[in-house]
Amino acid sequence: MGSKSNLPRSGFGKGDSIAMEVTRLSNCNTVKELDFEAHHRIELTLSSEPKKKVFKPCDIKYTDYTPCQEQDRAMSFPRENMIYRERHCPPVNEKLHCLIPAPKGYMPPFPWPKGRDYVHYANVPYKSLTVEKANQHWVEFQGNVFRFPGGGTMFPQGADAYIDELSSVIPIADGSIRTALDTGCGVASWGAYLFSRNVLAMSFAPRDNHEAQIQFALERGVPAIIGVLGSIRLPYPSRAFDMAQCSRCLIPWTSNDGIYLMEVDRVLRPGGYWILSGPPINWKTYYQTWKRTKEDLNAEQKKIEELAEKLCWEKKYEKGDIAIWRKKDNDKSCNRKNTAKMCEPNDSEDVWYQKMDTCITPFPEVSSDEEVAGGKLEKFPARLFAVPPRISNGLIPDVTAESFEEDNKIWRKHVDVYKRVNNLIGSPRYRNIMDMNANLGGFAAAVHSKNSWVMNVVPTISKNTLGAIYERGLVGMYHDWCEGFSTYPRTYDFIHGSDVFDLYENTCNIEDILLEMDRILRPEGIVILRDGVDVLNKVKIMAAGMRWDVKLMDDEDGPLVPKKIMVAVKQYWVVSSSSSSSSSPQKNNNSTSSDE
Repeated sequence: MGSKSNLPRSGFGKGDSIAMEVTRLSNCNTVKELDFEAHHRIELTLSSEPKKKVFKPCDIKYTDYTPCQEQDRAMSFPRENMIYRERHCPPVNEKLHCLIPAPKGYMPPFPWPKGRDYVHYANVPYKSLTVEKANQHWVEFQGNVFRFPGGGTMFPQGADAYIDELSSVIPIADGSIRTALDTGCGVASWGAYLFSRNVLAMSFAPRDNHEAQIQFALERGVPAIIGVLGSIRLPYPSRAFDMAQCSRCLIPWTSNDGIYLMEVDRVLRPGGYWILSGPPINWKTYYQTWKRTKEDLNAEQKKIEELAEKLCWEKKYEKGDIAIWRKKDNDKSCNRKNTAKMCEPNDSEDVWYQKMDTCITPFPEVSSDEEVAGGKLEKFPARLFAVPPRISNGLIPDVTAESFEEDNKIWRKHVDVYKRVNNLIGSPRYRNIMDMNANLGGFAAAVHSKNSWVMNVVPTISKNTLGAIYERGLVGMYHDWCEGFSTYPRTYDFIHGSDVFDLYENTCNIEDILLEMDRILRPEGIVILRDGVDVLNKVKIMAAGMRWDVKLMDDEDGPLVPKKIMVAVKQYWVVSSSSSSSSSPQKNNNSTSSDE
């Protein structure tokens, strides 16, 4: 096409000048000759003499496979309360034991901040949103890329203008607001534009067959998961978010006795803000457009106002299409009737596959009217290394302020070593990062950069530390690594894990965890694991058969330390349109070839 040369190009590829040379570490078995650069256009065939078990590519129909949110399985569950859109994972005997292929023509995503606005069509080849939302400027198709102009159903002037209006009420600019939740996020433009305000937004939306909203969000470099407000609690701790919003998210807030708003209240921090833009706000203007009666919309808004008061939220703003409530700092001035059902205090953190209940999560107790329930947080970025209130208040067993400080010191040391192994860590090369066993968030804090974000995963079988991670101004979720993660394939650039395989060795199949890591890791993405030497040797053998280039090295404190470090790079390969599960993938090495 004649216009092709004018379109944005990926910042990482064959023409890129960045060269990666792995540094020799003293007193270590060094990692040598791993190539961390992207060379996505070169294709070779596989070696015909694999020494290890070689995992074959899955059929091309699995290119966008999401094991726990597959459409066929979902349709066998009730539609009531969106149950069919919740997680429904395959039984062990139905798990895939093959490698999910990238689509033909796959390219590394554009580096941030260009990636906020552009996505390669080959990576997410779904155009339905460009038609369905054409007049709302969600996404446009141009040549061989999608462009995201920053529009949205409820912010026709663009996400920046919308955030500016919110900032007239909410202290977004001064670091008080750091973590945000976008319910039913679309393509996550709100979260994408909050990055420049130093706010980290977690977005979720259900899996759909054609619109691929969450796939677009992650391809742009925005934190997001496949999820829905249905019958199960959200995979976040209580008091996690400084701000939450519904921008025409179409969640029926008044249904089921207000259970969905009660769940938002559970994860909203005391002093936090809830934004509602869209029905029923400004119903007098839109009732005909929405094809609803004035009486119906008026009753719905009145019910939301009553629920908000019951939750101890105070309305701060309503103008045009936007209404904003602020959750009070504590319950001393709540205007609650004795009939309000309160949840059991200890139940608010038990969320994995737990049913939501029509009860209100109680505020933590305070001793004065001015005290912030649960503890006052520092403004960000001071919040990142301040002792989280959950730790200073003794709510996490065996963790003290001193052990928290020591953990930070250890992770700074570890990450310094990682950066010597791969000096692209911290650059836009690795935008979407995951820590599979986040503990106190020390890795994420040490690797913190304006170029990246970290999904801090707290395994459901480990100590519950996720609340403290959020109090640091980081984001994450609970997950069980015996199951598939709530994301699309190829959504993370860098996966880190410490003690993951020791934790799960006797709980589920190591091979299943590795295959899931491969599913969500982008071609030419990296993996760094710290674990016991015995389990890492098993992992290394399996990973070599998954088309990962793998090296083991000693801990930075020397060969006598029983834990080792594994560094891996996932090779680039795609399956052609004529391929099936038995065909050889197209693969990449460090050779050069002409542009397509």
